[in-house]
This record gives sequence, C-alpha cells and structure tokens, in this order.
Amino acid sequence: MNTLLQTVFNGIALGSVYALVALGFTLVHKASGAVNFAHGSLLLLGGYLVARFHEPLGFPGAVALGAAGAGLAAVLQGLVLRRVARTGVAVPTILTIGVDILLFTELARRIGGEVLGTGDPWGSRVAAFAGLTVAQARVASIVVSLLLVGAFLAAFRWTRWGLAVRASALDEEAAVLMGVRGERLRLSAWALAGCLAAVAAVFLAAFPSPGLDRTTGQLALAAFPAAVVGGLGSVGGALLGSAVIGLTQAAAAGYQQQLGALGLGHGLSDITPYAVMVLVLAVRPHGLLGTKELSRV
Repeated sequence: MNTLLQTVFNGIALGSVYALVALGFTLVHKASGAVNFAHGSLLLLGGYLVARFHEPLGFPGAVALGAAGAGLAAVLQGLVLRRVARTGVAVPTILTIGVDILLFTELARRIGGEVLGTGDPWGSRVAAFAGLTVAQARVASIVVSLLLVGAFLAAFRWTRWGLAVRASALDEEAAVLMGVRGERLRLSAWALAGCLAAVAAVFLAAFPSPGLDRTTGQLALAAFPAAVVGGLGSVGGALLGSAVIGLTQAAAAGYQQQLGALGLGHGLSDITPYAVMVLVLAVRPHGLLGTKELSRV
C-alpha cells in the first residue's frame, strides 16, 4: 500500500510540473495556431539563468530573471514568426524546430557536462506523513503549480485577456473585427508560456533530481504528449493530460522491477508518455477533451 501511495504522490507531483509546461503548449496553440517545439529549450534557458544567477541575485530574483529570459519567447514571436504568420501554421511550427536546435546547441555548449544547482530553498529536505517520505521540493511543486494554474484559470475565465484568447481561438477574423489586437495577444501568450516553463524548470531540477543539465529541456518535452492526450488547444485537456501522463510515468518508474520481470525492461518510464499518447490518439484522434474542427465548404 505504501508503494501505491508513494507512486500516486510522485505522479501528482510530476503531473503538476507537466501541467505548467502543457499549459504553455496549449496557450501558444490557442493564440497563434502553431505548436512551439522550442518550448523545451526555452525551459532550459529559464532554468539555466536561475542556476547561474541564484547566488548574486538570490533565489527569488533568479527565478524572476529566468522567467523573464524564457519570456523572450515573445521576441521569437514578434521578430520571426510574425513575418510568416500569413503562410499558415505549418511554417511557424517548422521554424520553432530550427530555433529549438539553435538554442539548445548553445545552451548545451555552455552547460557542457555540468550538473547545475538552482539554489532552491527546499534543498534535499524530506517530509514524512501518513507513512510516506517525500521530498519537500515535490510538495512545493504541487503547491506552486496549484497557485499558478489557479491564477491562470481565473485570468483565462474572468479577464478581458482571457476572453480575447478564447475569442481569437474560435474565430480570429471576427475577434479582430471586434477590437482584439491579435499581435499583442500572441506576444502575451508566448511570454506567459515561457514564464511558466521557467518555473517548471526549477522543479524538474530540484531534489531528488541531481540538478539541471543539458537533458532537462528534453525531459520536459514529455509534457507535449500531455497536451496532446488532453486535446491540444484545450486548457482543461492540458491539465487532465498532465495528470494522466504524470501518474502513468510514476507508475512505470515505481513498479519497474515488477514490469521488468514481465519482460518490459527497465527505462519504460522514459517512453510511457509517448506510448500513452499513441494509445489515446488511436481511440480519440482529437484527445480526451479535444473537439473535432469543423470547416465551412
């Protein structure tokens, strides 16, 4: 029973971090129709800035700097992707792949073989309750993610910005005619997605992880299947998909010895997000909460 409870807790903690990244994918898709494959490198950029500047600036200041750095995704949208927006969504999406390669290559060169600490206040401390021993960083990840997701949902539901995002996602031309400034909306969406990714980087690098290294951004891409499983473009789907991916990945890691005895092999948790994505899309091509797009002919 303790193993099951430990696995569920780990899955919730992992899913809460994935939720921050998946919301970024979803927000960018809703605002611009493109898929930002540079999201993992932007996450790595935010985490790298936190790791490098937490000593001179302190942890809160470094997180703010990391969020601002990852928020430079808005610059990517404003200077590069805006110029090809009229070509459809395929070209901007392909461009983000090129940006991801360039940004990751430079960050990997700077990080090298180092494992960087982010200076988070939880360190390697653990907490015990209900017979479980859990890292305080994972408890913090759940609390912080709940606060950020709650603030995002409130803004998305009750502010003019959220109304503009929803209106633009439904019918961009009609939204522009009603006064929605599409370019400003896209800039804010890309910036917010980058900021959420930077916060996620802190928890991906926190204990029991050894720290931030060059693979952290690639690990974060497990949140992309979470967004797809829930239904790309659905905010609720991103949260549901994150929970599903987090729990299944934690289960694969927690029971890897038993799964190995069945011939499934070790390291199954690394491919679990993509296996779940394939299985879900085979049954529901638009995701769990996604809707089929209709076009007028």
